[in-house]
Amino acid sequence: MTEFRFENRGRSPRAALVLVAIYAALLLLVGLIDMAWWIAAGIALFTLPALWEFVTDPRAELVLDDRGLRWRTHRTGDELPLALLDKVRLDTRLDLSVRVTLHLRDGRRIRLPHAATPPHQPFEDALRSRGIATERHHFSLMG
Repeated sequence: MTEFRFENRGRSPRAALVLVAIYAALLLLVGLIDMAWWIAAGIALFTLPALWEFVTDPRAELVLDDRGLRWRTHRTGDELPLALLDKVRLDTRLDLSVRVTLHLRDGRRIRLPHAATPPHQPFEDALRSRGIATERHHFSLMG
């Protein structure tokens, strides 16, 4: 079977575009309507986590192949043989992100880190092609 691979990087063209647009808008507001610089600086503080991620460029990856399921982020990583997987639950949250929980045959649950979570439909298709059961849950407030 073919390998399913997902890679995520903190430095992306979209992130650069959003940061540049926000900083340009703040500069325009300070220059055109004489917004107080300290208000603009306060608003700019909210962009610091995104700016830090863009500068440090953390990488995450997830690989699903015949050997198992492996994931790695800049802080953690793990490997799981497919024989240990009972099912994979994909929860769509209210912010439209997808949370992936691996249910193991021994009853344990492992939640994939958000940075290593791939787009849900191709991942679900790859899991099903390997005979791994999946569950979809949309917008549940509990669990």
